[in-house]
Amino acid sequence: MKGKWAAGIRPRNFYWIMKDRLAICERPGGRGESHRRVRRTEEINWIRQQGFSRVVSLIPSTHNLHNYSDQNIAWSHWPIADNEDFTARLGPLFTELQSLLAKGEKLLVHRRGLGDEVCGFMAGYLVWTEMVPSESQAVVVVEKMTERPIGSVGRRIVNAAAALPKPEVKLALVEEFDEQAEEFPGDG
Repeated sequence: MKGKWAAGIRPRNFYWIMKDRLAICERPGGRGESHRRVRRTEEINWIRQQGFSRVVSLIPSTHNLHNYSDQNIAWSHWPIADNEDFTARLGPLFTELQSLLAKGEKLLVHRRGLGDEVCGFMAGYLVWTEMVPSESQAVVVVEKMTERPIGSVGRRIVNAAAALPKPEVKLALVEEFDEQAEEFPGDG
């Protein structure tokens, strides 16, 4: 039994955006009243065992960050407030995300729950990098990956991302994503 628990447990609502490179989930340990310290420890252990080199937290507060440090997992804190006008911040955040992926980091992005902010952020990144050609296609791709609809907040993030200047350097990962995304038909 000890071996099973040593591997930890997969975080809730875990989905790959780019297979073995970029994933999303809800905050390890759960959110709000359902947050459990033991579960958080087991999920962080799973994250470490899976070889994630960095956790990116979009939570407005600093919850869990010291727990990542305790487990020798690098972390970045990019807080996105619930009703923030994040348009000015998206460019620098996407650029940093692009840089981390270009360095070969394996990233896990989370917020309290897997909602519009995280899904919209990922769909926006796919549009910004031109891995997906349009906002509507990016929304469809992420909705199918996560099996949940993206609401108005997430769509505002995607639209803001589409209006940003495109990255100067494309990642080689674009080809990998294109192969993975072929199973998700676009809107036309």
